[in-house]
Amino acid sequence: MEKSKFVLTVSRQYGSGGRELAGILAEKLNVKLYDRQIVHVAAIKLGLDELTEEELVQIENTFQPIPISSYLPFRSFGLHFGESSTGMFLAESKVIHMIAEEKSCVILGRSADYVLRDEPGRFSIFVCADDDFREKRGQEIYGGKTLKELNKEDVHRARYYNYYTGKTWGDGASYDLVVNTSNASLEKIADGIISYMNAVKK
Repeated sequence: MEKSKFVLTVSRQYGSGGRELAGILAEKLNVKLYDRQIVHVAAIKLGLDELTEEELVQIENTFQPIPISSYLPFRSFGLHFGESSTGMFLAESKVIHMIAEEKSCVILGRSADYVLRDEPGRFSIFVCADDDFREKRGQEIYGGKTLKELNKEDVHRARYYNYYTGKTWGDGASYDLVVNTSNASLEKIADGIISYMNAVKK
């Protein structure tokens, strides 16, 4: 990538390898990966008082990205969409904007593609995979999760995204690039994504 500031947002199906791919991309691009853990904690802090840049850096240094092998079910803020959940979505959105304004980075999930839709240096990808590939990863990497369980998590993620963005989660028209991880190594796919970014986002 060129040296101008950019933000790569990564959305993904469960079991597609999207989290691992985001980590590989961050490493290859030599930027920080921000995932749900960091953004979540920052948003909670923001709900108590204004979050300074120094506090954001402290949170970043304290809470490391969630391990790639960890299977974590999707959680919105609260079981039902409503005023408190919306408040946390707006708080998270503010934190995401702070991160994006500060430096180049990769942001995993949290509807960041939509939140940063007006960010000139934003590039968004959606990561998907065939059912057989996802089911195998669910068994081998996510503690024996079935395809049905992975799909159930995707339903939660889609409801959250659709509710707050007014768009359709996973719809190719909502992203700059959709990649299927079923038939190539994540390393090769990451290289292809970076090449594509360089080609279309000079």
